[in-house]
Amino acid sequence: MSTFLTVLLIIVSISLIAIILLQQGRSAGLSGAISGGAEQLFGKQKARGLDAVLHRMTIVLAVLFFLLALAVAYFV
Repeated sequence: MSTFLTVLLIIVSISLIAIILLQQGRSAGLSGAISGGAEQLFGKQKARGLDAVLHRMTIVLAVLFFLLALAVAYFV
């Protein structure tokens, strides 16, 4: 049981790292200041669906990570 939970924890950890790295940063930096509101108005609408999915997946994987970490600590 402990081995199965440990392997599952490693898989969830790697998935969580990958999902976090796929997300865009919140600040656009200098390019956001130069391009102005046009990119924010038109460019963000297309990516809103993908950003929302990645955000939800991050929350689910983070909760699963903490639950698995507690379960592994309990069983070991």
